[in-house]
Amino acid sequence: MHIVIIFLQVLITILAVSTGFAYLTLFERRMLARFQNRVGPNRAGPWGIFQPLADAVKLFFKEDIIPSAADKGVYLLAPALAVIPALIIWAVIPMGCWNIAGDYQACFAAPGADGAGFYNILQIADVNIGVLYLMAVTSIGVYGITLAGWASNSKYSMLGGIRSAAQLISYELALGTAILGAVMMADTLSTREMVFRQAGLWFAVPQFLAFVVFLISATAELVRTPFDLVEAEQELTCGYNTEYGSMKFALFFMSEYVKMIALSAIGVTLFLGGWHFPGLKLLGEVVSGAAGAGVATVVVGIVSLLSFLLKVLVLLFLLVWLRASWPRVRYDMLMSIGWKWLLPLAFINVVVTAVVVGLAPEMNPLVQGIILLIIGVAVLWGATFLSEKQRSNLKVAAKAAVAPTGGRQ
Repeated sequence: MHIVIIFLQVLITILAVSTGFAYLTLFERRMLARFQNRVGPNRAGPWGIFQPLADAVKLFFKEDIIPSAADKGVYLLAPALAVIPALIIWAVIPMGCWNIAGDYQACFAAPGADGAGFYNILQIADVNIGVLYLMAVTSIGVYGITLAGWASNSKYSMLGGIRSAAQLISYELALGTAILGAVMMADTLSTREMVFRQAGLWFAVPQFLAFVVFLISATAELVRTPFDLVEAEQELTCGYNTEYGSMKFALFFMSEYVKMIALSAIGVTLFLGGWHFPGLKLLGEVVSGAAGAGVATVVVGIVSLLSFLLKVLVLLFLLVWLRASWPRVRYDMLMSIGWKWLLPLAFINVVVTAVVVGLAPEMNPLVQGIILLIIGVAVLWGATFLSEKQRSNLKVAAKAAVAPTGGRQ
């Protein structure tokens, strides 16, 4: 029976994520249209709701060509290597709390204190190294892109693959170091326990600096605007997937959006309290008193899932908003942001968190969070000030280099 439940969990999760990917493309196109004062897709069905289906049919019936000089085995394997890590990320993410082995109160009990009466069907695997698993899986997504660029035997694709390796490795360091701050606050690598630790105060408050670094690094990991140098149409035609068409191109397209949802879910789990929502426990108590513990368990499960999805939707909106607002950065700027700014900021956050948590482990969590928030905001302000000063100095130097040195004015 346990195996059957796990199989159903995996099947439903994959179907839900695949459907979410399809309608995330519609959501993004509608939002971009609103941001840019355009109409957006509105022809395929009422309000354009069948546009993802039309896109799928179009891609399915496109001609499938394999370049004659490509390494056929690796060429065919690369799309799978890109999409599989994006799907298996969901194995350890608690998307809510629906306890089918007991009542709702076990959802709010400390992990280990609930005994055997806890089985959350909204989390596939509850492992004690869940965060480590997430970092490992997100880091192997680069292989699909890099191998696609190499196997295509195309200069444009190869340049895109090389860029992807450099970009993803660079920003993976900042991303992992930002996550380390949240791990230090929770003192655990279990995703379930990290959500439990945020029942009172979300880690986005004490780890504000880490949260900002995480969002920027996650955008670069997704190779989305303004960090989409891997695909840069004006420079590389379409980058690493130039030689791909039909459903193989669709798999790369799918991997980007599924990973976009997954990284948003990771951000919610580590920094925004996971499925927790103010008043959720009180809601369970009220429903339990009125209709019984069984009904309360169902209500808490559904509301916790909706809470989680709402937070994920907010982060997805921020990613779309960022795409609509910022132009693509230059490649030297891309590397400079990752190595000279984000990574040092993430290290500063780790050191500050270690000092504050280590020197005052018994301090009230709220006071501890406020101290870390103030320090994080101050560090961000200092980094912004230094960046503007550096930019001003570069402008002065550039003007001096082109200014006339003598002769007629």
